[in-house]
Amino acid sequence: MKNWLTLFLSSVLLCYSGGAVSATDNRIVSLGTGGLTGLYYPAGGAFCRLVNQTRRDHGIRCAVKTSPGSVANINRVMEGSLDLGIAESGQLYEAAISESAGTELRSLFNLFPEFITVFSRRDSGIVSLADLPNKRINIGLENSSQEVTFKLLMKARGWQLTDFSEVHRLSPAEQAKALCSNVIDATFYVVGHPSGAVKEALRDCDSQLIGLAQSDINSLMLGNYFYQPMNIDGGLYDQSGTDVLTAGVNATLISRADMPDEVAYALVKSLFGQFEQFRRMHPAFSRLTPDLLIKAPLAAPLHPGAERYFKEIGLLD
Repeated sequence: MKNWLTLFLSSVLLCYSGGAVSATDNRIVSLGTGGLTGLYYPAGGAFCRLVNQTRRDHGIRCAVKTSPGSVANINRVMEGSLDLGIAESGQLYEAAISESAGTELRSLFNLFPEFITVFSRRDSGIVSLADLPNKRINIGLENSSQEVTFKLLMKARGWQLTDFSEVHRLSPAEQAKALCSNVIDATFYVVGHPSGAVKEALRDCDSQLIGLAQSDINSLMLGNYFYQPMNIDGGLYDQSGTDVLTAGVNATLISRADMPDEVAYALVKSLFGQFEQFRRMHPAFSRLTPDLLIKAPLAAPLHPGAERYFKEIGLLD
């Protein structure tokens, strides 16, 4: 009796709505983010919150999933265990130019800039990247974007891992404590600012931000044009702080190419239709503009559903 009644009520609802079921109805999309101390996790949470607030309009529910970060998100979106992921555009470009990923991955939009960030103990004697050899360093988890990016800089400088006295592979959540506990001398991080991990280290122990040399920036840009010169605003952590020269990339929201166009359209509209609210959800979003998120170069092709929305609102021709 219950099954029959359920089917009857469902058919009534279908008739009332015109008999068609949208590809977005009652759909759950999973979004791979990152660790709790980085910016991927709050960015993913903000995006899902905006999607879920407008669920009555499109029938989609968004669920945040923690992950090791950019590289893992790319792989999991490709294999289909995630619907969406946040990925660094430098690593996304490397994946997208491969034969398989180039046909499978699509960009929905850029999210925010990510900065190559090195911070060290002041008593370590490390005041530039050139001072890292013979020191105890953290380069991030194996296969993380931290490790991948650091190895690009190592290659440009002709360094080997054996040039350092100790090489640690700590998660973002562990690195500030390790620095303040004198387990490491410096840590390498790719992150949006302001960052909880950076703030913790600068607050809890005598540490400092270290910039890149112009030659480091040039080497990165030569190998991957998604790297660009950037400045970390010194005032984010200390009102008297000076800007730090570095390089960076954009964090990008990605999907598979086979995501239905109307799903991609609804997801993008959920954020851009509530953009001012999004900007208030984290200090790192406060300076963002719709133009910045759309018109910066995308490392994977724009999804057709996203493109349709951006053309409708005049962000794309």
